[in-house]
Amino acid sequence: MIKVEIDPIWRFQRDGDAQSMKIMLEFLTEIRATGKITAAADRAGVSYRHAWNLIEKWSDFFKMPLVIRKQGAGTQLTDFGEKLVWAGQRLEARLRPLLQNLSQELETEINELLPNGPLILRVHASHGFAVPKLRELLGREPKIGIDFRYVSNQNSLASLAHGGCDLAGMHLPQGKLRQRAIAANKEWLNPNTHRVISLVTREMGLMVQRGNPLQISNLESLRNPAVRFVNREPDSGTRLLFDQLLAQHRINTSSIRGYEQSEFTHAAVAAYVASGLADVAFGVESAARQFNLDFVPVLTEDYVFVCRKQILKLPAMQRVLEIMRGKEFHAAIAALPGYRVKDAGAIKTISQVFRNSV
Repeated sequence: MIKVEIDPIWRFQRDGDAQSMKIMLEFLTEIRATGKITAAADRAGVSYRHAWNLIEKWSDFFKMPLVIRKQGAGTQLTDFGEKLVWAGQRLEARLRPLLQNLSQELETEINELLPNGPLILRVHASHGFAVPKLRELLGREPKIGIDFRYVSNQNSLASLAHGGCDLAGMHLPQGKLRQRAIAANKEWLNPNTHRVISLVTREMGLMVQRGNPLQISNLESLRNPAVRFVNREPDSGTRLLFDQLLAQHRINTSSIRGYEQSEFTHAAVAAYVASGLADVAFGVESAARQFNLDFVPVLTEDYVFVCRKQILKLPAMQRVLEIMRGKEFHAAIAALPGYRVKDAGAIKTISQVFRNSV
């Protein structure tokens, strides 16, 4: 198997001189976390002098200091340095799933042309935190070719129905909204031909600034005109769930400041809040903790995969189920705040999972 990776590169240009800032952003991120230039230098594998020269070079380029030394407090980023780090975090959160989709497309095209290429198992799923962990483990398997694309909840099921993928990710809320979510996806599910593979549960809620300065405690708090909200993109399953919650609580979208502002992933909306561009977002707890935000739980979701029952007999699919049931996957999920393994790898009928609602 040939692997393909595509990485974003920042280039700043002044007077025709284009400069890549990838290494400098990594330095600043490490300094922000540790307060030490030595830690940033060690992580990059360079000398302290080289690290400091790089900082001075970029400070000269911007004509703005990036760091400041404080007696007894180590090294801290300036406001401008902080802005650069948060811009980098937002860029990574926005583009990473898109670039992974592009690299996967190219990877599949190349490997299909190679002699004796492996069987390609096609997976379409929304981007969260458990799914990339599974993708990482599957990517290590030399005898399984995985075409793993990040798509929205409904689009993955539509793709499965039309033969575009073999495994489709689906998240279903627990509680009163479950029936509504099932009804929204009912047209894509066939109890006779489809099976459900359990995976995890995840906590969904409001991601707020550290210390929750605006005292955001529930969905009603979003009506406050002082509260700035950032949403998920319209086609995402999380956006659909959020809209269902608003309808359940009889909250008009026009009363939420920033409802039309959207980002592509859970991490992207969390980074948006963490950088101070918004006060609150709706998403998974892991994204909040990743960006040192507080989290107000709202509900729990089940995340599952749907497939045609015939593929369950394939050796490649049997190996996928083994990985889902394995200790390494369970340990990876245990390290994710708000995620829990729930019968991972267990095969169930549509009726068992959806309580005979389909």
